[in-house]
Amino acid sequence: MTEYLKIFNDPIHGHIELHPLCVKIIDTPEFQRLRHIKQLGACYFVYPGAAHNRFEHCLGVCHLAGELVRAINSRQPQYCITSTDILCVEIAGLCHDLGHGPFSHMFDGKFIPQALPELDWEHEQASVDMFDHLVKKNDLVSAFEEYGLTEKDRIFIKEQIKRPSKDQQQESHNDWSCKGRDRSKSFLYEVVANKRNGIDVDKWDYFARDCHNLGISNNFDHLRFIKFARVLKVDDELQICSRDKEVQTLYDMFNTRVTLHKRAYQHRVNVIIECMITEAFLKADKLIKFQGTGGKMLTMSESIHDMEAYSKLNDCVFDRILNSRDPGLKEARDILRKILQRKFYKWVGQTKPKNKVYEKSDNERIKAEIVANGEEEDRQALKDNLIVEIISMNYGMKDLNPIDHVRFYNKSKPEIAMMIRKEEVSRMTPSEFTDQSVYLFTRRDDPEFYQKALDTFKKWCEGKKFSQPRGGSFTSVTMTPHKRQNPDTEEKHMSKRKREDTKRDLCNQYGNK
Repeated sequence: MTEYLKIFNDPIHGHIELHPLCVKIIDTPEFQRLRHIKQLGACYFVYPGAAHNRFEHCLGVCHLAGELVRAINSRQPQYCITSTDILCVEIAGLCHDLGHGPFSHMFDGKFIPQALPELDWEHEQASVDMFDHLVKKNDLVSAFEEYGLTEKDRIFIKEQIKRPSKDQQQESHNDWSCKGRDRSKSFLYEVVANKRNGIDVDKWDYFARDCHNLGISNNFDHLRFIKFARVLKVDDELQICSRDKEVQTLYDMFNTRVTLHKRAYQHRVNVIIECMITEAFLKADKLIKFQGTGGKMLTMSESIHDMEAYSKLNDCVFDRILNSRDPGLKEARDILRKILQRKFYKWVGQTKPKNKVYEKSDNERIKAEIVANGEEEDRQALKDNLIVEIISMNYGMKDLNPIDHVRFYNKSKPEIAMMIRKEEVSRMTPSEFTDQSVYLFTRRDDPEFYQKALDTFKKWCEGKKFSQPRGGSFTSVTMTPHKRQNPDTEEKHMSKRKREDTKRDLCNQYGNK
């Protein structure tokens, strides 16, 4: 029986067609799990429209991956992109987020680093592990072979999701470290997750999808980029390039990224809700267990090493804790109830570091410095109740400009790759590409303790020569004072205005003759 492409009606990309093998992957419990993981985590508590899940995002990335590679192949057939290559890239796009845990980036960005501080773990590795688990558990090896995909192709799929680490790469820079495809297909590794400059179909889908659901304007048109995408040789390696006239469009794309972080992903209410959920999960970690391989029961943090257990983790953990009657989960339940009642931890304020870029791991060190500025009798209470969060906004490469890592071509010389410096684009392009703030929250909501926390925060800011805290309920915002004009000058201006008003009144009364 002939199997046909399946059509999905997507709210962002319209009617999209997916390969039968992609459909077989979608129709597994491991992939369906993504229906229950919010794309934006706790942001749903801030934006009521942010109810979309990793499931639909992955379908969109799969679709865009195929569209980009097909467009390149139609314009540049000399690179011999095969139907197998296209299918592998689509499957990589489909499966790139299989490893996300409950509330998406909250799990790998906040929960795991605190539950297992000694472990350097990323959701990309879990995506690779879950892909292997999905294929094995659902007997899909034969389905891959039926469509001509070998073990080498499955390696290629996994390498697109997570490129080999530096430890796995050979010492020589000239040696190609990937095993799924050779250097002649290096540009295919830039489609789903572009480590060179961050311009990839994953971003294109979540920009469009998140903006649509958040009600925020999206300034980037990925369809236009696809029209101008060309593969060119740069430093003995093939990479995806764009037309020179599209450089401003790419700056707009990264500005969209910053806007989404500022207004949604790192919105202060979203930040503190994720902190509260993380606290609840940490308190519940040892008491909430999931059945793994061989029937072994594992905690949430332990499950990242066993995909059978991990496949059972999703956002429903929140409700499982909330509805539990276990006395040991009381503290965790109380925190989650506060979230539902919108009794969030209080925001003391924020400051901007001066010529200093902190890492997220500096939270506790900064907190200790702030506590040290408090009165001696208050320090223990400050230590127990203050929460520091470092908020960073950038173009995706910390303090670097990703456009410096993009190559362009001119209409008259489409085979020659070139750089475009930001000075050649506009004098209004950013001179710096990182903006950072330090947020301070307190678990206690009584005004007296709040004021102590604020005074302590102010002392720390003064000692560091940072801007004074702003934003909290009782914070006085320091703004540029209004300069009063010289009395003689002000009287002169008043007289002039008075004469103009009299003249206008006479014109209205007798007509302008």
